[in-house]
Amino acid sequence: MVVFGRGCLAQAPELLDDGYVVLTTPRARSAAPALLGAAVAVHEVGPGRVDELAAGLRPDVEGDLLVALGGGRVIDTAKALAAADPPRRVAAIPTTLSGAEMTPIHRHAAGVDAATPRVRPTLVLNDPALAASQPWAELMRSAANALGHAVEGPLTPLSHPVARLAGTEAARLIHRGAAAGDGREDARDRLALGALLAGYVIGSTGYGLHHVLSQTLARFTVAGHAAANAITLPQSLRALRRRDGSGYVDALAGALGEDPVTFSEWLRDAGGLARLRDAGVREAELDVCAEAASHRPELAMTPPAAARAELRELYQAAF
Repeated sequence: MVVFGRGCLAQAPELLDDGYVVLTTPRARSAAPALLGAAVAVHEVGPGRVDELAAGLRPDVEGDLLVALGGGRVIDTAKALAAADPPRRVAAIPTTLSGAEMTPIHRHAAGVDAATPRVRPTLVLNDPALAASQPWAELMRSAANALGHAVEGPLTPLSHPVARLAGTEAARLIHRGAAAGDGREDARDRLALGALLAGYVIGSTGYGLHHVLSQTLARFTVAGHAAANAITLPQSLRALRRRDGSGYVDALAGALGEDPVTFSEWLRDAGGLARLRDAGVREAELDVCAEAASHRPELAMTPPAAARAELRELYQAAF
């Protein structure tokens, strides 16, 4: 079940079973005190890698329903915990535009067999007052991540007509929301809905080149996930356009009213970090990331799979 709309968090008491456990962060927990007050336990998810975070929390987190109140790291950690010790369910209440609430994509807790089935949340409460609540610059980085979902998903071999329609609408909503600017509820509502649709896209089609680039940066450097997405997206879109035999990337220009690459550059700059070096990445780390990324099987999802040399060039162009 997916519930979307400003104020929908108020439906949580009637939709959540008694005895739920909350996973959250300091920023997110202050936004939903009633939700936390009714929980049997609350666990904070700190910074770090999802596999390590889930492994660290696993001995302490009990209960059949895990409520993830937070961004992609929190939601993915809840999914990893549910996968590690089934049967468990996850309810997701996003506080960023990560789209993690809509996908079965997550790392497993360290020590869990890689073949273990992954988990998609069974309940999503997407309230724009929370999902689009970040400060504007951070929200623009998160919006770039969502735009990456909307563009990359329809280019994988698992694409389908509904994903293309949802991706186009997601990109349009993200563009309109970002263009409206900070200070308007309708702008943040559009961004939240666009990200939710984009999350559906990537959840049903998988991902390839762009997310391999950004996820590898987030794993091997100090660059945050959203910043890595925003900074690399213009370069990724150019590489995806070269691979796009369907014309989808060019067709998005009609929905946006401008070239998607140009819009991705605008989002990147609005996020306040134009280059990887601005996010604290060292040039020597680009070789490490290119090597690690070159071994990711997901590269085959946007054929032809990028080789190490191309990955290194893309990182350098974003540096």
